[in-house]
Amino acid sequence: MRLKHLFLLSISIVAATSLTAQSPDVVWYNGKSPVTYSLQSSGSPIIQVALDMFRGDINAVTGRMPAPATGKNSNIRIVQLSHSNSRELKQLGVPVDSLAGAMDAFFIKATHQQLLVVGSDARGTAYGILELSRLAGVSPWIWWGDVQPEKKSRLQVPATYRNLQSPTVAYRGIFINDEDWSLRPWSSKRYDPQVDTGIISAQTYKQVFKLLLRLRANTIWPAMHTGTVAFYFTKGAKEMADSCGIVIGTSHCEPLMRNNVDEWKESQRGHFSYIDNHDAVINYWIERLKEVKLSENFFTIGMRGIHDGSMEGVKTLKEKTDALQSVIYEQRELLSKYINPDLKKIPQQFVPYKEVLEIYENGLQVPDDVMLTWCDDNYGYLTRLSDAQQQQRSGGAGVYYHLSYWGRPHDYLWLTTTQPGLIYNEMREAYDHNARRLWVANVHDPKIAGYDLEFFLDLAWNIHDISPATINNKMRSYLIRDFGQAAGEQLFPAILEFYRLCGIRRPEFMGWSKVEEDKAKYPRGWTPVVNTAFSETEFGGELDRYLNSYEQIKKTLQQVEQKLPAHQQDAFFARIKYPVYGAAAMATKWLEAQRARRLAAEPLPDSIALKNACYKSQHAYEEIVKLTNQYNNVMAGGKWKYAMHAEPRDLLVFRAPELPLKDVKNITTANAPDLTLKTKGVIAANAADYTKATGNLRIIQSLGHSMEAVSLPKGASISFDFEVEQSGPAVLRTAVIPTQPNDRGDIRFSVTMDDGRPVVCSFKEPYRSEGWKQNVMRGQAVKVTQHQLSQGRHTLTITALDNHVVVDQWMIDFMPDRQFYMFPVGK
Repeated sequence: MRLKHLFLLSISIVAATSLTAQSPDVVWYNGKSPVTYSLQSSGSPIIQVALDMFRGDINAVTGRMPAPATGKNSNIRIVQLSHSNSRELKQLGVPVDSLAGAMDAFFIKATHQQLLVVGSDARGTAYGILELSRLAGVSPWIWWGDVQPEKKSRLQVPATYRNLQSPTVAYRGIFINDEDWSLRPWSSKRYDPQVDTGIISAQTYKQVFKLLLRLRANTIWPAMHTGTVAFYFTKGAKEMADSCGIVIGTSHCEPLMRNNVDEWKESQRGHFSYIDNHDAVINYWIERLKEVKLSENFFTIGMRGIHDGSMEGVKTLKEKTDALQSVIYEQRELLSKYINPDLKKIPQQFVPYKEVLEIYENGLQVPDDVMLTWCDDNYGYLTRLSDAQQQQRSGGAGVYYHLSYWGRPHDYLWLTTTQPGLIYNEMREAYDHNARRLWVANVHDPKIAGYDLEFFLDLAWNIHDISPATINNKMRSYLIRDFGQAAGEQLFPAILEFYRLCGIRRPEFMGWSKVEEDKAKYPRGWTPVVNTAFSETEFGGELDRYLNSYEQIKKTLQQVEQKLPAHQQDAFFARIKYPVYGAAAMATKWLEAQRARRLAAEPLPDSIALKNACYKSQHAYEEIVKLTNQYNNVMAGGKWKYAMHAEPRDLLVFRAPELPLKDVKNITTANAPDLTLKTKGVIAANAADYTKATGNLRIIQSLGHSMEAVSLPKGASISFDFEVEQSGPAVLRTAVIPTQPNDRGDIRFSVTMDDGRPVVCSFKEPYRSEGWKQNVMRGQAVKVTQHQLSQGRHTLTITALDNHVVVDQWMIDFMPDRQFYMFPVGK
């Protein structure tokens, strides 16, 4: 397979020439007659699936169902390159040589009052067809997000219109994981009811696959969590994937297309041990290989435990390494025998995830044609990427990336709130390290993953279309596309602020609680909800400013909601209102409960303030319940019943607050808090506000507490001039994005005050250490250094000593023991 990176041409090319009589627009819908199309005969069902979707889209836009016509008489002519006359296409200006052999590519051109769509292969042709839906203003979320397109009486493009696209990443898709509280119950109880509520049906998968087609993705790792019926045990699921051109893969713990959680029955097969139960394990793999020979698959090789655990039957690192080496050799023999004798033609991946990474680094030999799929730390920070030697592997590299997660230090399975800038920074880093063969995002539900998922897949499709300085523009374009120009522009700054607040603390982390801790100390290993690090008093009251920021977003949403037409209300509620109001309520619930506990502990508590705090906290909990009821039972007429769960895993952070006062019915009058930022004795700034810089730095939009974190390559520096009004010992707190040393080395920066000696700081933290837990929950790693300052002007210089250093904020403080959470910058 040859993948051409056509990125210089892959951006949609629309000539900006003025309209002239010699170059009129090509009108493909005139408001009178239905859109017509001609389709060259093709044996691939994916093209028909895409065409059916397109016909429904255009019917929604124009009120008329598109109709077939002969090639010359149609508004749209659709051809697949391998089934067409290349000479004729070249004469029509089609870049045949660029398309030939390229994977998933398409070309659209206005020619002779007709739109010509040419796909390099079946999937490319399908993407080209669905690109016409985009041209008509149809959102990829027309079904999953209930985003209704604007009615139009005319569809046209300039006569010079040319659009050539191909993917920068070959395999692009999702891993449906931790689906227990969203996709699975919605599918089995509401969308396609099943007797067995563990089934995610073939019809549900079809809707998932159609969304993937709209998002120009081509890969699925099917749902495999405990309680979910295995994909290959689900009638019609595999055939549905084949018909939609979706490549089936499996996760890190599912070798050779087997879902061990549901498929390996220990009572029938014995232990899942290659060492102690070898023949049963081999026969188990052979069974599946015989079933999937004719499908398009991406095979995972290697072996872990039945689920997300270590390999059975081995103890020492040497035993693990030797056993896994034998597994790989034997699996390759099976693939050669049952799939294709030429192993280089079989897509294969090895995933060095968790303990497997240690085994891999202990000398495990992975064949050169096997892709290495690197992983993040489950919170969006890549832990390893290919070094210079590994980048030469013929199998290439890929990335498994989390947009949701179940596990330590705390789940985030309610809302999807990863900052777009973090996704960009990490995936750009991956791309620059030649991890370009497969990108898979872990999502618990594609609907809830929403814009984060679309952004991830847009990067995979054409990473060159987005830069550090245009991340925000991408979000603006999504909002305008789905809610119109006026509403989109008004929503845009509010949604950016939402991502800032969630970057400061995800809603799921607002209880300052953790999971998977010592079970002997904490029931189920869950630590209790405790007071947060937000201060009611420092810097004028950062707790109230944080809550007020959410209230300001909500006011904007209220204004937009009042103006939206009825047909946009469901999409607005699901995509915008529920996550914003839900996150705001979660913050209010716990921060007001914290305030209430503090007030109740005072010798003479302010009864009005105490009642207010209790009421606001309890009301916030009830608001989440009401919002979730509307999501499931009211929105879209109940279409999404069971899709949203307000208490995934029933974790403590989701529960009702325990308050000093119960049943406070009505909020009472209280003084409004003073929201003035007070920074006496403190100098603080965002990294992007530097005085001067050296090196090829990048300001990454929508990243960090600042929303403008600065990526510094090794050796680059940023300097800040500032003045202090006092002299004496001070601390410098430097906040960086908690990235990982993905080259197996250290990850350090230095701070230099004036002409002093540089102080070196490392923020490398062992995986699952307490420091790492605090960093990923905060979204920052904060390093503290000591400095002696004189009154007057100073210069601070921060220099990256390793790669992948991203600086967010800094703060000079003459009170070293200050208790606070947010750096006092800006808001």
